[in-house]
Amino acid sequence: MFIKLNDRVYLNTERITRIKIDEVQDGIRIRFYEGGVQVAKSQKFDTVEAAQAWIATNFK
Repeated sequence: MFIKLNDRVYLNTERITRIKIDEVQDGIRIRFYEGGVQVAKSQKFDTVEAAQAWIATNFK
């Protein structure tokens, strides 16, 4: 199954092995990994709860 990450990127959810929520300098981002390799990162979120809500709605 594919989910829309942004205007140009779709993720294959069957290949994602790990999701990490990181606090970076400009906000909070979700990082997506296949094995040990980061393959994508999300848009910025204001809070960790907003990032968790995005994950809950898009990864069912």
